[in-house]
Amino acid sequence: MVRSTLDLKKYKSNILSAHDRIKGFIHNTPLLSSSAINKISGAQIHFKCENFQKIGAFKMRGATNAVLSYSDNKRDRGFVTHSSGNHAQAVALSSKMVNSTAHIVMPKGAPNIKVKAVKGYGANVYLCDNNEQSRVDTCNKIIKKTNANFIHPFDNEDVICGQATCAKEVYDTGRDLDFIMCPVGGGGLAAGTILSTKLFSSNTKVILAEPLNASDAYESFIKKTLIPVQSPNTIADGLKTSLSERTFNIILNGTNKIITVTEDEIISAMRLIWERLKIVCEPSCSVPLAALLKEPKEFKNKKVVIILTGGNVDLKKLPF
Repeated sequence: MVRSTLDLKKYKSNILSAHDRIKGFIHNTPLLSSSAINKISGAQIHFKCENFQKIGAFKMRGATNAVLSYSDNKRDRGFVTHSSGNHAQAVALSSKMVNSTAHIVMPKGAPNIKVKAVKGYGANVYLCDNNEQSRVDTCNKIIKKTNANFIHPFDNEDVICGQATCAKEVYDTGRDLDFIMCPVGGGGLAAGTILSTKLFSSNTKVILAEPLNASDAYESFIKKTLIPVQSPNTIADGLKTSLSERTFNIILNGTNKIITVTEDEIISAMRLIWERLKIVCEPSCSVPLAALLKEPKEFKNKKVVIILTGGNVDLKKLPF
């Protein structure tokens, strides 16, 4: 892949507009720290708690920005997306907030808590086979029937700029950071974090974290070629998807490193967050802390923000 240059002037305008557009619809989530985790890790960590966000995940930011970017006439047509959970909930609630209809395509076997939540926001749920073609075909049938607007979970400029507001809120506090970390799946949050870092805290390094059992972003980053994920098998269900060309290009332009972690390391980090921070997080959310703990020398005595991406877990299926 030939890396294309980022238009940072355009992105700055779009991110600032996105934050202004959505700030009345989302939470400016807190930054929390734990002296116990700092002692264990050797780093000075603050956690940006997007598990406290509306719908329990950062996805609310991108979906809300995308929905609000449509005119009233287009909103009346409704919205459609495919998602295994958090983006589905975000589009469902965002649509409800503007009195529109959401059509959500979810794979069979999606976490029950997320399916229930989507239905609870009044969305129409359509189950499909757990593969890309089935998701696309089902969405296309809905669009043909309803003329609804499609909002991709991450391959969408409005979604990426919405996700970028998370890191922007961190930098708005004036903190002098060495690193900011987040997990990477489709790359919407990763891309948004990179853009905000380049624009608002250019000396901060962006470190991404990914399950070893779904390490397409790592492989793509090393080989500088987009490699789709093949048969991901990880407890981090929100990170099973592949990057898009759009998100991959931004990642190539601004990621300092991608660290992969094992399933045991993810579960251990998840348990540490539950026990020490006393908050609920989902497995995908725990991947960056697992990465930091895996490579402690890199982060020793460094100031780090980790974005805790979500807290939607099935309490009957906890891994510990």
